[in-house]
Amino acid sequence: MFEILSNINVIFYILAYVMGGIPFGLLICKSVYGINLREIGSGSIGATNVYRAIKEVDVSKAKFYSILTILLDATKGMIVVALAKIFGLSYDTQWMIALLSVIGHCYSPFLNFSGGKGVATSIGSVFLLMPLEGSLGLVVWFVVGKVFKISSLSSLIGVLSAIILTFIIPSILPLPQSLNINLQIHSHAPVLLIGALILYTHIPNIIRLIKKEEKKIF
Repeated sequence: MFEILSNINVIFYILAYVMGGIPFGLLICKSVYGINLREIGSGSIGATNVYRAIKEVDVSKAKFYSILTILLDATKGMIVVALAKIFGLSYDTQWMIALLSVIGHCYSPFLNFSGGKGVATSIGSVFLLMPLEGSLGLVVWFVVGKVFKISSLSSLIGVLSAIILTFIIPSILPLPQSLNINLQIHSHAPVLLIGALILYTHIPNIIRLIKKEEKKIF
């Protein structure tokens, strides 16, 4: 047992899951406004619910704290991957760390294994591994959000477009291994699993989108 826990890969896996589980949105709402985010709106700990919760008590700061939540949720995924790179861990390990960061956010050990939708954390956790596809996914997310002003729709299309691009860009551009998922692990399994998880956490939103009942964020 000690040998397993002392294995550097296992240490990073645990760190990724625990870091991913830090509920920054909940902590912001609780510490600044005394709001229990779990009792507001969808109960999610993500930026959209932060915006809706704070908007009710301080509309001037709602957008600021929503953006701060996005940045913190993305950074917590990115930090552990960056550390893995510094320690020279394999790409297989780095991708597992990215996946576990997202799982930690969606099923936080600090919230009885519940949490958020995983979008910001997924972007942050994979950004250092596929920055080109990640950047283009962010552009899609921003444009769809500006046009339709529906958070779940922009999140889903942004994440799924980035995943689709991982099948296209590495095949048409001579990217180095550090930016090319095909050369890193010869598999798209991690991004497909992250995509499946994002879709799963958004099932209620997808149902409302189909029924045209999903609310606009702004």
